[in-house]
Amino acid sequence: MTASTPSELIARSRRLGADPRNTNYAGGNTSAKGTGIDPVTGEPVELLWVKGSGGDLGTLTEAGLAVLRLDRVRALVDVYPGVQREDEMVAAFDYCLHGKGGAAPSIDTAMHALVDAAHVDHMHPDSGIAIATAADGEELTSRIFAGKVVWVPWRRPGFQLGLDIAEIKRQNPQAIGCILGGHGITAWGETSEEAEANSLWIIHTAEAYIGEHGRSDPFGGVRAGYEALPQAERRAKAAALAPTIRGLASTDKPMVGHFTDSDDVLEFLAGEKAADLAALGTSCPDHFLRTKVKPMLLDLPAGASVDASIARLTELHEQYRADYRAYYDAHADASSPAMRGADPLIVLIPGVGMFSYGANKQTARVAGEFYVNAIHVMRGAEALSTYTPISDAEKLRIEYWALEDAKLQRMPKPKSHQGRIALVTGAASGIGKAIATRLAAEGACVVVADLDLEKAQSAAAELGNADVAIGVAANVADADAVQAALDATLLAFGGIDLVVNNAGLSLSKPLLETTEQDWDLQHDVMAKGSFFVAKAAARALIAQGMGGDIVYISSKNSVFAGPNNIAYSATKADQAHQVRLLAVELGEHGVRVNGINPDGVVRGSGIFASGWGANRAATYGVKEEDLGQFYANRTILKREVVPENVADAVYVLTGPELSRTTGLHVPVDSGVAAAFLR
Repeated sequence: MTASTPSELIARSRRLGADPRNTNYAGGNTSAKGTGIDPVTGEPVELLWVKGSGGDLGTLTEAGLAVLRLDRVRALVDVYPGVQREDEMVAAFDYCLHGKGGAAPSIDTAMHALVDAAHVDHMHPDSGIAIATAADGEELTSRIFAGKVVWVPWRRPGFQLGLDIAEIKRQNPQAIGCILGGHGITAWGETSEEAEANSLWIIHTAEAYIGEHGRSDPFGGVRAGYEALPQAERRAKAAALAPTIRGLASTDKPMVGHFTDSDDVLEFLAGEKAADLAALGTSCPDHFLRTKVKPMLLDLPAGASVDASIARLTELHEQYRADYRAYYDAHADASSPAMRGADPLIVLIPGVGMFSYGANKQTARVAGEFYVNAIHVMRGAEALSTYTPISDAEKLRIEYWALEDAKLQRMPKPKSHQGRIALVTGAASGIGKAIATRLAAEGACVVVADLDLEKAQSAAAELGNADVAIGVAANVADADAVQAALDATLLAFGGIDLVVNNAGLSLSKPLLETTEQDWDLQHDVMAKGSFFVAKAAARALIAQGMGGDIVYISSKNSVFAGPNNIAYSATKADQAHQVRLLAVELGEHGVRVNGINPDGVVRGSGIFASGWGANRAATYGVKEEDLGQFYANRTILKREVVPENVADAVYVLTGPELSRTTGLHVPVDSGVAAAFLR
């Protein structure tokens, strides 16, 4: 081997991981053996480069590889204490590492080290798992691959599985890989190209066989009344159900959601076998670790009303929790970690689609992707045979594996707003953009709503990918447009926790020059618009039953009588009193309503840039470019207020420190004595 071994391995891994037919996100691992230099002796030493714990093949970098000395890993065979204590071997891998840095070795390290091949791939392709979970998987393996691929009965990943596969390769020199019962595939080769080709041959051969010999209706016939609703209808129903389902799925701890209505999901839910197959759960360890032992399936037809669906989902959730407790109690032992939670991570709605849940958006999205993988697996297994996943006892051994629990304990402490879903209006620029930026930085999922869709999407893209933020169009003066923005939020992230009424505009005119149109425009956007947003959000917040926050960006003008802005100041006073009224009304639902009163925020402000700044400068007799300093000079602190100062106040008001505060207006004005609250 040469120094190019790691780069060859990374390139192969990325190619394999880029195609979801080959393996799921963060699933599987690849390795290469070669020669390096011992930094102490300067002598050559055999090394193993292997994808480390928690990484993803499709995005693998050198930092994601664990590098181990092969002689030390192989020496562990002589001290291996047996399958009852094989978990101890994972800690031993740390003493086999070569050099500094790199990823932590995964549980599959033994498989890669002990198999006598220069390159090894272990993956979770849908077609391979379909064979692995078929009732007659061993016979199918023999028939499909004619001895080139060998069957390995189910065994939990670990040191013993590595020994087993190494022995199988020794006994079957003609083999290029194996099917791991209930789990996935492993392939090998003497060159990187050969290992990759062998992996793809197994995957494609299995795909072709299922396609040529499988039944055309693996999920049974279409169940009348359970067919997919038209897209607009199913999206509307999904948005209507989303808050309730998220609340149920967050009974033990808050979850972020993801909605999927792909053809694969809808076809599965329409099948006569859907309920029976769903009850069997998933099989591949990577699948059910992220989807839980089984999903929760609504047992009503697609045309069932929203109210009937909600009532039934509530009943099913109680039964799901009871069933999960029974599953845990039946299979846990004295060494099992405490039960972590009994809520479903996958909720299936016939005719509508699938909701998946996780601690953050990426985890929720990936859970959904894994269940789609599971649907593919069930389709393949049922096409050829009968889908037969590993037992519930084995599933619990994986789900509550001490090594998996230790991985959870090593997770970094969540940020203050992680798992919270925020909708910020007028967020493409100025104060709104600063608020969206701060909330995203603190871990929230953010919906950037703005009158200009293109600007909203551009601002959202600056915050991160669609797991972090999305941009939507929202004319807050239009109730239907507001509801559409709220629905987009529910479908993107599964719910809503935090709403910031920030959208606004201003026209600086004295009373006698203020027209009816001027008055209506400002009241429509700020007073009526805030009402529309709060009403739509409150409906979802109440349905969730998880509390929440509504924040109004009002103004010091709501209490300060400034010159020449009768319409603007009046509508800001309206907003300020909405805060008090809604704090009283929504408090019983755990929803806090607070306001922020900034002074003139000139820098980065869309309002000031659109003419308000020039008007205010003329009113006060200063140059427009000096307006920010003018505002600062009239304050107690003599400091200019910028958008980030307002964002800081939103962060504090909606964070855990002020959890008992509602109905409050926070001045962010550097101290304007005339605007002191009384």
